[in-house]
Amino acid sequence: MSQQSDKVENDVNASTANKLLVICIDRDNDVGEKAGIVTPVVGRDACIEAAQRLALEDPEDADSNSIFAAIKTYEDLISKGYKVEVITVAGVKNRGVQADEKILAETRKVLEKFSANGAVIVSDGEDDESVIPVIQNVLPVVSVQRVVMKVSRSVEYSYAVFGKYLRMIAYDSRYSKFFLGVPGILLLIGGIASVFDFTTEIFAVLVSILGGAFLIRAFDIDRAWSNWSKPTPMGFIRIFTTVAGILLILSSVPAGISTVDSELIKDDPELITVITDKVIIGQFVAGALPILWIGMGAIVAGILLSNWIGGVPRQISDILRIIVLASLYPTIAQFTNIMIYDESSFTLIPPLLGGLAATLISATILFKKYRKHKDQEMVSD
Repeated sequence: MSQQSDKVENDVNASTANKLLVICIDRDNDVGEKAGIVTPVVGRDACIEAAQRLALEDPEDADSNSIFAAIKTYEDLISKGYKVEVITVAGVKNRGVQADEKILAETRKVLEKFSANGAVIVSDGEDDESVIPVIQNVLPVVSVQRVVMKVSRSVEYSYAVFGKYLRMIAYDSRYSKFFLGVPGILLLIGGIASVFDFTTEIFAVLVSILGGAFLIRAFDIDRAWSNWSKPTPMGFIRIFTTVAGILLILSSVPAGISTVDSELIKDDPELITVITDKVIIGQFVAGALPILWIGMGAIVAGILLSNWIGGVPRQISDILRIIVLASLYPTIAQFTNIMIYDESSFTLIPPLLGGLAATLISATILFKKYRKHKDQEMVSD
C-alpha cells in the first residue's frame, strides 16, 4: 500500500487541487445488496462501519477491502495537510446506465456539502473504473487507485479479457453460431451415430462439416452471400453477374479441350505427356481464353454496376479492373501463339508494352478526374 500512497501523493501534487474527495466506487451495489447500507456513505467512521458490515456478510467480497483502502488513502492525505473527505458511492445490481446515473447523483449530493476541486478514485477492478468518465463530468479526477487483493494485476486483467470473450462467444450471434453452433452440430451427430453404431461412417460426415465450416468462415463466404442475397438492385446484379461469370469460367474448360487437336492426344495418350506438351497447353488456353475472359469480365462488370447504382465510391478501382483485364488479353493470346506455333518470345513485348501503357494512361486519367471531382466538392462545400 505504501507505493500506492506515494503514487496518489505524486498525482495530487502534480494537480492544482487542494480540496480532495476520496471516492470508493461499488458499481454493482454489493454494499447495499449484501450489507443493507444506504449510499452515499460519507466520512471516515461511517465508511469503516460499512466496510466491517460488508466484510461480515461476505468475507470474500473485494469491495470491503476497497473501502478500507479508501480510508487509508484519506488518512494519508490528511497527514500531508490536505483537506479531504472520504465517501463510498454505489450503483445498482445490474450495473449499466442506471448504476452510472445513481453514482453521479450521489457524487453531486456530496459535493453540495463538501465542495471539492479534485477526486481520488479507489476501486477493485475495471468495471468500477468505467464510471470515471461519468464522475469527471462534475469533478476532475486527479488520481486512480486500484486495489488488487491476493492476485497479481496481470492475472486480473487476463480474467477480465477472458470473461469478455466468453460472453461474446455465448451471447453474440456473430460468434456463437460458429463457436457454439458448429461444435453443437458435430456433438449431436456424433451422439446419434454412437446410439445407432454408425461411428465409422459418421466420421467422414463430421470431418466434412467441420472442413466446410472452416472454409466458409476463412473466405467470408457467409458474409458475401448475405450481401449478395439482399433484396436490393445491387444484390440482384451481383448474384446474376457472379453466377453468369462462374458458369462462363467453367464452360471455358470444355471449350479449351475441344480446341486441342485430337491427333496430338492419340499419338501419346499418357496424361503426363499430354499436360506437359506445350502445343496442347497452348491450344487449350487459346480455346478457353475468350470465354474465360468474358466470364471474369462479367463478374468485374457486375461489381462496377452494383457499386455505381449503390453510390459506393469505388468506381475507379472497378473500372481499372476491367481495363487491366482487357489489356492482359492480347499478351496471353500471344503467349498461346508462342506455345502452339513456336514463335519468338520477343513477340510478347509489343502487346505487353501496349497493355502496360493502356493501364497507366487510364489510371492517370481516372485519378485526375477523381481529384478534380473532389476539388469541386470541396469548393461547393
